[in-house]
Amino acid sequence: MSILEQMKRLDDMPESYKTMSMEEMEARVRAIKERFGKRLFIPGHHYQKDEVIQFADATGDSLGLAQVAAQNGEAEYIVFCGVHFMAETADILTGDHQKVILPDMRAGCSMADMAEISQVERAWPILQKLFSDEILPLTYVNSTAAIKAFVGRYGGAVVTSSNAKKMVEWAFTQKERIFFLPDQHLGRNTAYELGISLDEMAVWDPHADHLEYNGDIKKAKVILWKGHCSVHENFTVRHIEHIRKTKPDMRIIVHPECSWDVVQKADDAGSTKYIIETIRNAPSGSKWAIGTEMNLVNRLMHEHPDKEIISLNPYMCPCLTMNRIDLPHLLWALEALEKGIVVNQITVPEAIAKDAKQALDRMLALA
Repeated sequence: MSILEQMKRLDDMPESYKTMSMEEMEARVRAIKERFGKRLFIPGHHYQKDEVIQFADATGDSLGLAQVAAQNGEAEYIVFCGVHFMAETADILTGDHQKVILPDMRAGCSMADMAEISQVERAWPILQKLFSDEILPLTYVNSTAAIKAFVGRYGGAVVTSSNAKKMVEWAFTQKERIFFLPDQHLGRNTAYELGISLDEMAVWDPHADHLEYNGDIKKAKVILWKGHCSVHENFTVRHIEHIRKTKPDMRIIVHPECSWDVVQKADDAGSTKYIIETIRNAPSGSKWAIGTEMNLVNRLMHEHPDKEIISLNPYMCPCLTMNRIDLPHLLWALEALEKGIVVNQITVPEAIAKDAKQALDRMLALA
């Protein structure tokens, strides 16, 4: 079976939803939300399309939305407009009486998919043999529930782009080394900011089951998983050099999922929340080139017409997997609920959820 055929099998939405007008779909969603009231809660990630985000009861990053959903105990149904790992986190943190739904099961995350639990379980004994018991795993929230559970079992924690620095500092109070997955760029940028040199960082290649490092491996303090964000890796030093040449008065701000050399050459770097707040608080007339997902950049352009805002990469497209969630799929999921049918429910097995929650709780305890 081809990849295209596999993707089609994951999408059970009837064809009729694809032919409806936007006006009809919007009216139907509004009506359903009104009828469900507080029984329904729709979190929407910052990277979602405007056609979806307009119906979000809360917008934010993945962990923040999962936490808000967990605090909303009246909601029976959490229709999560994001990607699979976000819905998993919401299911872990919400109550047993709540059902988490992902409108389109094809909405995944290429970064999360770069770290499979079988690969991590192969890597761990090799790393322990090299470094004994002096290594602690940390995982970016952009990871599967199984990876979070692995980290939880071995005393580690989840991190976000907002608190990565604090969590890496904490990890070094626990062990001499850290194993950071699945995003090598966030791990490298964070560790470097904390004063760890690049030659103290090694990279684990999960396909070759091999540690990439030159020199005495005992000097490595940070082991980075060879994974990345397919969106943020598309911002390059060449893009920065072009902005410096053509718009020298424009400030460049990027997400720490960008590569190390891009972060080093930018004027500023920070989480999605940090980027939003920086643009919001910037003076009228200021000029910004932003290195993050295009839906968010476009929304910031619209929300701040008094500022000149462009994408650092003029050819950047939105996150393709995040954009699987669209208005037709949202409407389909909601209309199914009205019929008593729960489509695309995300359920994390209890044993995995228990260990994953340990990793999340360690992070939240330090927040």
